[in-house]
Amino acid sequence: MAPLTPELIDELRRLDTCMVSNAIETFDCRLRNEGFADGRIRAIFDDVPVVGHAVTARIHCSAPPAVGHTYYDRTDWWNYILTIPAPRIVVVEDADERPGTGAFVGEVHANILRALGCVAYATNGSVRDLQRVHALGFQLFASHVAVSHAYVHIVDFGEPVTVGGLVVQSGDILYGDRHGLLNIPHAIVDQVPAAAARLAAAEREVVALCKSADFSLEQLRVAVRTLQ
Repeated sequence: MAPLTPELIDELRRLDTCMVSNAIETFDCRLRNEGFADGRIRAIFDDVPVVGHAVTARIHCSAPPAVGHTYYDRTDWWNYILTIPAPRIVVVEDADERPGTGAFVGEVHANILRALGCVAYATNGSVRDLQRVHALGFQLFASHVAVSHAYVHIVDFGEPVTVGGLVVQSGDILYGDRHGLLNIPHAIVDQVPAAAARLAAAEREVVALCKSADFSLEQLRVAVRTLQ
């Protein structure tokens, strides 16, 4: 697994998830209804786009753990995070029957994760301490916001998880912004910025035509073919 370079990260962060998704489609490497989290997962902050390698775990929140007390008992989890190349996006599946009772990440854990080279946290569960987490420049993707951590504890880590219909494995390359969260296949990640630039240029032509006094359906039919 080749780590993301700072240059490639900068190129990707200049895009948005919608354009990245369109670019991935041009490679015909997966079905168009796969590779992204659905509307059950939303970005908490509008202004923090993130790119990173996934680090996975599963939690329970609604009942006390059989052994130990809180996630702080699992310091081996922190060791595992560091085995994945930075930057990292922590993806945690709340495996409770009703996800979201408690928040695994708030101000304290966001600071811990940030110190461990993480730039974001994604979950089908809850998050909290939003204002203080936002001040860190740390992004959150979640289905719920909660006031308490309840009985949150780690069940396991390093295994595939599912959040918002997106199956994530540790090491996957994830991109997220205000529109949502998606997976970028390793095999094409370095080609995505150029593909996105080509699509953006074609889209600008279509938009310019739509605003033009010379607009016609005939020209539009020709122009939209460049978007396929």
